[in-house]
This record gives sequence, C-alpha cells and structure tokens, in this order.
Amino acid sequence: MGDLEIRAAVADDVPAIVGMLADDPLGAQRESPDDLTPYLSALERLSADPNQRLVVAVREERVVGTLQLTIIPGLSRRGATRSIIEGVRIHAEERGSGLGTELIEWAIEESRAQGCQLLQLTSDKTRADAHRFYERLGFTASHTGFKLQL
Repeated sequence: MGDLEIRAAVADDVPAIVGMLADDPLGAQRESPDDLTPYLSALERLSADPNQRLVVAVREERVVGTLQLTIIPGLSRRGATRSIIEGVRIHAEERGSGLGTELIEWAIEESRAQGCQLLQLTSDKTRADAHRFYERLGFTASHTGFKLQL
C-alpha cells in the first residue's frame, strides 16, 4: 500500500479534504466542494490556533484521510486537558485498509504528547459502522450529545 505520512494540512489539500467530507450521505447535504472559499478561510483560522491540528494522511503523494484534533485546557477533572477528534474521513478507496486505525492512533499519541487526560469524539447516530470502529479502538459510548444550530 505504500508508506503513509500524517502531516499538517495545507491549502493545496483543501480540495481533497472537502471531497472526502462530502463523500457520504450526511456530508453531501452539508458540504459544498464547488466553493472552497469558506474552507480556505477556516484553514487559515485553524492554522493560526496552536490548539488545533488539522492533519491529512498522504500515501503516494495523494491525500487519503483527514481528521481535526482540538486540544482543550480545562478546570474540570482537576484541571485536566482533553482533546476532541472531529471530521474523520477516509478516502473511499482506502476504507478497510487500516488507515482509519492509523489516524486515530496518531490522534491518541498526539493527545498524550500534549498532556491530555481524556480524548473524546462524537459520531452521528446513523453511523453504525463508525460506532463499531471506535468501540473496537477502546472508545466507550458514555454520553448523550446535544447540538444547537446557530
């Protein structure tokens, strides 16, 4: 399959990232690959924030996966720092290859390196395969999440 590199995302990666975000039933409803302007602005904000890690997985010079890791200092849990994984996507041709596991393992190690005591993520209720994947990696479905559209 070739060597895998996990690195910070750059502007040239945005079309591939947005393509992966849009490549499922939920993403197709909320992403707009035809206009990359808001995504490029978001990348600028993410890149300027030291608590954000937007990464891509690259194999043979091709972006094949992505995730965002956010580091959050806090007061609860005796001043614990936690991290949150968002926007995990694997290119359709790479699903089932172990790439998702490698990306999540990267996020776990990066969280430890940043002194985090807790790593959390949310997954849409309809993503049963993703839920099994995260549980296989040791995550526990311990909470009920809530959202408010603003």
